[in-house]
Amino acid sequence: MTYGPRQGDALLLRATPTRPKAAVLVLHGGQAVSQRPTRPWQLAALRMDPFVRAVSAALPDQDVLVAQVRYRLRGWNDLRADPVRDTELALDDLGARVGPVPTVLLGHSMGARAALRAAGHPQVAGVVALAPWWPPNEPVDHLAGRQVVALHGDRDRITSPADSALCVRRAQHTAVRAGMAVVHGGDHAMLRRRHFWHRTATTLVAHLLDPTDAPDPLPEESYGTHGFPVL
Repeated sequence: MTYGPRQGDALLLRATPTRPKAAVLVLHGGQAVSQRPTRPWQLAALRMDPFVRAVSAALPDQDVLVAQVRYRLRGWNDLRADPVRDTELALDDLGARVGPVPTVLLGHSMGARAALRAAGHPQVAGVVALAPWWPPNEPVDHLAGRQVVALHGDRDRITSPADSALCVRRAQHTAVRAGMAVVHGGDHAMLRRRHFWHRTATTLVAHLLDPTDAPDPLPEESYGTHGFPVL
C-alpha cells in the first residue's frame, strides 16, 4: 500500500472566498518520531487555531483562502519526512482547486520544517516559520524565488534559535529574501507574549502576499547577515 493520505485528504479548508487570489496554508507541530495518527484535538494542532483565526480576520477582504495541512501521522519519522509528503499533497490539492495562486506556508516547530522542505513546490511564494525545528544542514537550495522569515523565542527550550539563525543565513544565498527576529521572552508554545506572536505572524503573512499594501513588521536588520534583532 502506498503511504500517505489520498488526494484531497491532506487539505483542511478554513476560509474559502469565491475567487481566491492568494492562499495561506497553516502547518502545526508534531513529534520527532511517532506512528500514531494525528487528531484535531491534539495540543499541537489546537495551538495553531489562534493563528488561523488571526489570519482569517486580518485578510477578510483580500480574497485569501486559508487552509491547514492535515497530517496522517504525528511524527517526522526520520528520512521518511512524513509531514512533507502530506504538505505536498495539500499543495497539489490547493492548486487543483484554485489554480497557481501565490501561497504562504505558516508553520510551527515540525510544521515549519515541513514548510521549509515543501517550499520548492510551484504553489509556494514564501514561508513564515514560528519556533522552527531546523536541524543543521536542512536543505535550502530549493528556495530560489521564495521568501523565508523566522520568529524564534529566546526562551525556547525545545527547538534552537541558534539553529534557526544558521539556517536563515544559509537561505540568504538562495532565497529572494530571508530573515529572522528573536521574540524576547518567547517560549516554544508561543504562550508568552501570545498576542505579539499572533499579530506579527499575521502581518508577516500579509506582507509576503502583498508587500506594497502590507508593510513589513520586522526592522530591516532582520534581513542582515549578522545578529538578528530582539523584539
